[in-house]
Amino acid sequence: MSTFESVIGLEIHAQLLTRTKIFCGCPTSFGAPPNAHVCPVCLGLPGALPVLNEHAVECAVTAALALGCEVQLRSVFARKNYFYPDLPKGYQISQYEWPLARGGGVEIQAGGTTRFVRLTRIHMEEDAGKSLHEGFADSDRRTYLDFNRSGVPLVEIVSEPDMRSAEEAASFFERLRQMLVWLGVNDGNMDEGSLRCDANVSVRPKGSEVLGTKAEIKNVNSFRYLQKAIEYEIGRQVDVIEHGGRVVQETRLFDAAQGKTYTMRSKEEAHDYRYFPEPDLPPLVVDEARREALRAALPELPEARAGRFQTAYGLPAYDAALLTETREIADYFEATATASGHAKAASNWVMGEVLRTMKERGIAITALPVAPGALAGLIRIVERGTISSTVAKDVFAKMGESGRSA
Repeated sequence: MSTFESVIGLEIHAQLLTRTKIFCGCPTSFGAPPNAHVCPVCLGLPGALPVLNEHAVECAVTAALALGCEVQLRSVFARKNYFYPDLPKGYQISQYEWPLARGGGVEIQAGGTTRFVRLTRIHMEEDAGKSLHEGFADSDRRTYLDFNRSGVPLVEIVSEPDMRSAEEAASFFERLRQMLVWLGVNDGNMDEGSLRCDANVSVRPKGSEVLGTKAEIKNVNSFRYLQKAIEYEIGRQVDVIEHGGRVVQETRLFDAAQGKTYTMRSKEEAHDYRYFPEPDLPPLVVDEARREALRAALPELPEARAGRFQTAYGLPAYDAALLTETREIADYFEATATASGHAKAASNWVMGEVLRTMKERGIAITALPVAPGALAGLIRIVERGTISSTVAKDVFAKMGESGRSA
């Protein structure tokens, strides 16, 4: 790699946190029996008409505003035509020429450097169903189809090719997940497919401004796998070039067990999806009043809150970053610090015993039996010198078991 540099862009598909699908009233909840959450609309039956979910639009606009995008006054849904068994209509309702939002970006830190990764666009679309290739007695001969996900609302967040390493790409994906969960527009559950990532990877000689031929790695659903997949793909492309070969444009999948990418399908020419405006949906208009109302409702964002924790409570940057990993942890810390009057002690307790207990029990901080006020009471007792910090850990454990105060 001493003579090459990698060029990476990501496309992230995030399921919007709505109770119902984007164009019908079917539930979006995960884990139902196959084909339990379907209706004529999401199955594409003749005569069924889509109706846009207002809450999905609010979630998408909220995400776009928080990411610094320019939300368009008018966006248009389009039919993306292609045949695949899990696509019941034979097309996917998405946005193409007129997306919901353009521009914006995210600041990331990786490898000791800070980089601003620009966004190209954010657009809304519906998810496809799911093809099941294994788990049945006749899986060697048949593919089963589950349409529960068909019509689930998504936003696709497309970055510019601004990242130069696998570590930066993983950092960007992690940062986006934090933002979307913080905003309450996505649950961040990658195991259930709520957040998926495609990576476009190419290499070029250092100093060149010409982009190399890219390969797309599809549907990576963890930060670690994304980093490993991109690292392998960079090495593969460099090896091809150094041995006199030519990198071909293709779609690849990542095999986590082998730590390798492999060819899924050739993509020598851009596929013609024959987009055209969706005739059953009018243009989506998000006027200035709606945009400003949603902007005013934005919560304090992680970076701003971490900065305030440093200035208002005198916390080190490391503590502030850890305490703002999720909005719930930040709320818990701040409530404890305010009630106890000892911000640094509250920080130490949350980063120590609280996070350890959450990890051991596999629970969110909202399910922790020790409320912020109760932890504040324990901190005050320690600060008065009534008990030592060592004894306090035993007291905290008993509080968690009994629900009693310190």
